[in-house]
Amino acid sequence: MRFHTRKWVKPQDLNANKTLFGGALLAWIDEEAALYTIIQLENKNVVTKFMSEINFMSSAREGDIVEIGMVVVEFGRSSLVLKCEARNKMTRETILTVDRIVMVNLDENGRPKAHGKSEIEFVKDRLQKED
Repeated sequence: MRFHTRKWVKPQDLNANKTLFGGALLAWIDEEAALYTIIQLENKNVVTKFMSEINFMSSAREGDIVEIGMVVVEFGRSSLVLKCEARNKMTRETILTVDRIVMVNLDENGRPKAHGKSEIEFVKDRLQKED
């Protein structure tokens, strides 16, 4: 799993227990899933369709650095299925896992659109193809 994003836990991200609010972490994950999908499918029109069970395993506190990892587990006709892990950057302790996040590729009218992809592409490889 590649960890692409890091977030710094700030006071506005805390819950009443002074730990990271789960909703803040889920918003970060949803944004990362969208960005990851946009880059993979080369289309800015994507939406989150589904998130499976969310497993909170530990917490984070103010000042911690949280890193978010994504990996593609399945290519659908118009979708990408991702697996996610959020962990503490310094301790490597897993904070949360999500086994399935389904992201859907859309056309300009907001309808599912086939993306024609079947494997992960890295931007550096895509750029080399264009040269």
